[in-house]
Amino acid sequence: MLVYRFLSGEDDSSFCHKITKALAEGWSLHGNPTYAYDAHAKKMRCGQAVTRAVPDQPYDPNKKLVDY
Repeated sequence: MLVYRFLSGEDDSSFCHKITKALAEGWSLHGNPTYAYDAHAKKMRCGQAVTRAVPDQPYDPNKKLVDY
């Protein structure tokens, strides 16, 4: 099974650390990052999809994706 997550946050070093942590945990980048301006917060936001292959586990909608 392929597990998909979309990570998002303010465009700063903490977002880069979030992505780096996911990569260190075995997740892979999926597609290009996205950027958008949050007019309410007056800040740039970014997002990145990540995936991880999880063999021999059925999908459980009650399970947190990070727990796969």
